[in-house]
Amino acid sequence: MHPTKGYAAKSKTSPLAPFSFERRDPGPTDIQIDILFCGVCHSDLHTVRGEWGGTIFPCVPGHEIVGRVVKVGQEVKKFREGDLAAVGCMVDSCRACANCRENLEQFCDNGPVFTYNSKDKHTGGNTYGGYSQSIVVDQDFVLRISDKLDLAATAPLLCAGITTYSPLRHWKIGKGHKVGVVGLGGLGHMGVKFANAFGAQVALFTTSPNKTADAKKLGAHEVILSKNEEEMEKHEKSFDFILDTVSAPHDLDAYLSLLKRDGTLVLVGASPDPLAVDAFSLIHRRRSLAGSLIGGIAETQEMLDYCAEHGIVCDIEKISIDQINEAYERMLKSDVKYRFVIDMASL
Repeated sequence: MHPTKGYAAKSKTSPLAPFSFERRDPGPTDIQIDILFCGVCHSDLHTVRGEWGGTIFPCVPGHEIVGRVVKVGQEVKKFREGDLAAVGCMVDSCRACANCRENLEQFCDNGPVFTYNSKDKHTGGNTYGGYSQSIVVDQDFVLRISDKLDLAATAPLLCAGITTYSPLRHWKIGKGHKVGVVGLGGLGHMGVKFANAFGAQVALFTTSPNKTADAKKLGAHEVILSKNEEEMEKHEKSFDFILDTVSAPHDLDAYLSLLKRDGTLVLVGASPDPLAVDAFSLIHRRRSLAGSLIGGIAETQEMLDYCAEHGIVCDIEKISIDQINEAYERMLKSDVKYRFVIDMASL
């Protein structure tokens, strides 16, 4: 074991504060990474404040990790010391169930081991995430990243990127499709970038008129104010696919009515309250309401390679670790364009 510094929440009501703990030394197939940057995800905030239940305290959040390999186990073939590397939302899975065998570890029947707030089979405690100096992860759950891209802006691809890339790929979105993205936050701005890169006609739904210019700069061809009923009605029965990134209560029927026959509304934002749906919104045009999580390791690597090839990264605001509590408060007000990233040199 070796000592590591990080930032942790000690309870659901306490701010994040400096926290010292121990990481395991790399085993035969492990990689030790010095963390350079870690993105700040809305799920970090939900978890440390106990809003989803099941938080194990102390909790060190962070699952959008970019760093440099400093040690490798003797059986490691995929990385060498000095390589750039990344870790996303998972650090292990059972590797034996049907989902794992199909490279869908995020749906592991026995539960994936998440980067933080999961049972750690190596230590018997719980996993600690990327708001820390270093991390040790099995090579099969470590990802390659390109030095062609800004490393800080690459970090949020590990969650915000794959969360939006995966459903667009699964539903085979491309040229000839009309795609809507609901919300222009950390997830939404990546949804717009990817849908545009895949060749779709992209519309952003927002409640904020002042986001129009940004949305168009990011790749939206049109911006629709969701509070304007006339504007919404103009688009009835016209969308092939809508990606809903909003994590607060809102009216799903308003968006379902905009789908064509056989269109799909996919939720990637998780509202803390149940969302009502009128059955007729689905029945009349054989519409689908679906959900999507992150992607498996292979698909996450595919996404990172695609981003390197096409020069796609997140729009970020860099912060130091001692600004994290302020960043959480600003995130609640949507006061960030569009993802905070911690420069871990500040720890």
